[in-house]
Amino acid sequence: MEDSTDQQFEKVLARCRSLFERKLKDYGPAWLIFRPASITDQILIKALRIRSLEQKEDRALIPETRDVEYVGIINYSIIGLMIMWFDERLPSAATIFQPEQVRRFSDDSILACYDAVTAKAGDLMRRKNHDYDEAWRAMRLSSITDQMLVKLARLRQIESNAGELIASEGTDSQYCDILNYAVFGLLLMPATAA
Repeated sequence: MEDSTDQQFEKVLARCRSLFERKLKDYGPAWLIFRPASITDQILIKALRIRSLEQKEDRALIPETRDVEYVGIINYSIIGLMIMWFDERLPSAATIFQPEQVRRFSDDSILACYDAVTAKAGDLMRRKNHDYDEAWRAMRLSSITDQMLVKLARLRQIESNAGELIASEGTDSQYCDILNYAVFGLLLMPATAA
């Protein structure tokens, strides 16, 4: 019996969290140094690499495959949302080079922020999935990539406009959508359908 979308979503996020947790132990929260535009650009680099690999039929000179890039997109999207939504619960970027200041924030408190973001993203995915009747399952992987790139172009425009919007969803909506599309991308890849 095939897992439900919720179960598949949770398995992918567990994989991403596991990597995030291991890297947190290795590097600490060094990612807090990123400004919002840098997070967007990190995601952009990964999405562009996915598109390049799609066009080259996965012939790569670096042995990392598209699934690695999807996981990176998910984790960078979560990082962006953590900084937006839980800034007061995270060490400040100014203290990153002061280990005694960073130690005041446990890995568990940072992972609690991670989990809160994934819970909100999962809720959004469930609501949209209900309304769109799992339309993502009919999409091509290349369309998933294009959707992420459109969201990234929107993010960059919002950042260029200093966050000022007239009639559009904000930065956090774009990050949530990118995160969810990256999960869908992983689920549509035959070899990595978590």
